[in-house]
Amino acid sequence: MSDAPYQFFDTHVLRKEQLTPSMIRVAFGGPDLARMASAGRDQRIKLFLPHPGQDAPVVPSEQGDNWYAAWRELDPSVRGIMRTYTTRALTPDELLVDFALHGTTAPASGWAQRCAPGDRVSVLAPVDEENGAYDFRPPQDSDWLLLTGDESALPAVASILETLPAGQPVRVWLEVRDPADRQELKTAADATVEWVTAGGTVDAVRAADLPDGSPYAWIAGESATVKALRRHLVGERGFDKRRVKFTGYWRQGATEDDLLTAGEDA
Repeated sequence: MSDAPYQFFDTHVLRKEQLTPSMIRVAFGGPDLARMASAGRDQRIKLFLPHPGQDAPVVPSEQGDNWYAAWRELDPSVRGIMRTYTTRALTPDELLVDFALHGTTAPASGWAQRCAPGDRVSVLAPVDEENGAYDFRPPQDSDWLLLTGDESALPAVASILETLPAGQPVRVWLEVRDPADRQELKTAADATVEWVTAGGTVDAVRAADLPDGSPYAWIAGESATVKALRRHLVGERGFDKRRVKFTGYWRQGATEDDLLTAGEDA
């Protein structure tokens, strides 16, 4: 058995559920799922989807640190279509992944809408709960937390909220295209959640009266919005830049394939 920190898992669709008009949850099963690990929170994994006409995605045999180079060497018309997602939940029996829908032509969005039980997907995931593929790491001296994200980051925010201790002060802004896309978020934290319409996050945070004390901010979603929020928090609010984690999950006008070609693995 390989001792690589990330390994490929052969999985198949168990079921799917339409959570909101813009979000589908897919449950995956597989014979080795008990070996898959997750830190919870914003745990990233890679999904490899098959091309039309393929029964299963083509992935490299390399399980170690060179898997990405091996995948790039495969024929793009044949190799599995790679996309980055968040582990929504993981048990020894199933992996849950929430897909934000962006029409039927986007490969992952279209696949999620078409998939059926038995459809096969390869997953590159950690085999150790402590791994480098999650970013939510607030310092122990954080007095309060700030979380923002759009629909692409909603699964991560939901997972983060579920892991927080009782009474933890949290301010949350979540951006959705339609009020019908709001979800019930479970947490023991002392969380104030504000739902905003598309494009409204930066203005909403600018207008907010934020708590005193040492904050920790986690910002994810569309790249330009994420950068604008970081500039506001660091430049205008005086946040220590070391206490602001920002991640562009996608970029307006660019696909993940575009970002990969440019050397920006989302």
